[in-house]
Amino acid sequence: MALATISEIEERVGLDTYAVENEGIGGLLKVKISDFRVEEDFKKVALDPKGRFSVIEVTLNNWETNRFVNRISKELRISRNRIWFSGTKDKRAITSQLMIIDAPMHKIENIDLNDVKISCIGRTHQKLKFGEHISNKFTVIVRGCAKKDGSPMTDEDAMKNAKDIISEMEIKLGKGLFPNWIGPQRFGGLRAVTAEVGQKVIEDNFEGAVNTYLGMVSPFESEEVIEFRKLWNDTKDIDKCLEIIPKKLGFERNMLQKLRTTGDYLSAFKTLPNNLQLMTVHAVQSKVFNKYLASRIKSKLTLDRPLIGDIVGHINEKGNIDGKNIVFVEEDTLKRIERNCNLGRLAITGPLPGFENIIANGKSGKLEKEVVKKENFNEDCWQIEKIPRLSSSGSRRAITSNYSNISIEICPKEVEAEQSKKWDEGPKKGDRWNPEGASIKFKFSLPPGSYASILLREIMRSPINHY
Repeated sequence: MALATISEIEERVGLDTYAVENEGIGGLLKVKISDFRVEEDFKKVALDPKGRFSVIEVTLNNWETNRFVNRISKELRISRNRIWFSGTKDKRAITSQLMIIDAPMHKIENIDLNDVKISCIGRTHQKLKFGEHISNKFTVIVRGCAKKDGSPMTDEDAMKNAKDIISEMEIKLGKGLFPNWIGPQRFGGLRAVTAEVGQKVIEDNFEGAVNTYLGMVSPFESEEVIEFRKLWNDTKDIDKCLEIIPKKLGFERNMLQKLRTTGDYLSAFKTLPNNLQLMTVHAVQSKVFNKYLASRIKSKLTLDRPLIGDIVGHINEKGNIDGKNIVFVEEDTLKRIERNCNLGRLAITGPLPGFENIIANGKSGKLEKEVVKKENFNEDCWQIEKIPRLSSSGSRRAITSNYSNISIEICPKEVEAEQSKKWDEGPKKGDRWNPEGASIKFKFSLPPGSYASILLREIMRSPINHY
């Protein structure tokens, strides 16, 4: 199986375009774990001493959300389905978020895990829905800013480029707006496997889905992981693969163990957590959306001013689209809708296809149809008969998102040894960072469903493996 190049991965997930022309600042994210911090901002949860569920605030240092939920469910000896949270957070970061757990408070208080802080808040009758928080507050440091040729970028040049890009986006899109791409996390990071698995799921090919999840190779994984994946591709020998599977590949191990006991690929796929199963289908939809947004930019169609035939949606208090309240732009409504877009009440949308797919008209509709046609989808494929809960009627997503409370400042460049293997090894061919380059700190808030890496990608212009 040939290894994908950086540009091939970017093209595969639709992240090969930018909103405005600029060299960017280059650099790396997450050199140090503390370089990437995110905190959920919530309205107050309704507390009741007699409530069934426990409300906790969890601060994680270098824990991916699903891995932590799996671990705490084992500690409490409950199903992970009895733990609710509003957002999935990155692993290499310090993250703070609310969780609600169907377990006694005293049991939760006794949990002691490395790099985990649990603060018990109280009891409630409520569960958390995904995306229920108001916003995410980010503090992120970009290190090793570099020019396109890899030479270090000065503090002054990096600050100027960053501010110029923000200003140019304001002119082109409006104040506080940026293209609402769906970030590489949705696609499984640098393996970009999630949409590939989802493609097999909507084709009703669960053997292919499992084989892809186990065997899709990425050049950015460790040698032992690549060895495991290649062994699976070459032999499909479950016992041999279980002998060499790295400890960190817990989901893959669960799949193999289920295959060994049942021989059933559908059952093996269902060993993935429910939210990750659903994410595979969402990733396919996300790929379509990203490619449409890229196509719209390349075709020089506006992102901020609606066109006749566009579909616009009302923006709720969190800054997201109300999917049940969308309208087509017509000639006699164009001026009114354009005014409401300028006021931040409405936003132009792009497709997240499904079995009740709604496609725009006019120039934008033509682009949507071309993208969907290239992916060779039909409406029936979104009905997942073997796992009905994965079926999707489709939706729309705003093609721009908003950031707020942004600040940009210079920070110290020094990085201690062994903070990052990549930093210690130095830049490689094709990289765009330099240890002598500027370090710039960004602070900003984003609505749920928007990606810090995407806003920073517009400013950095680094290859996808730098995020």
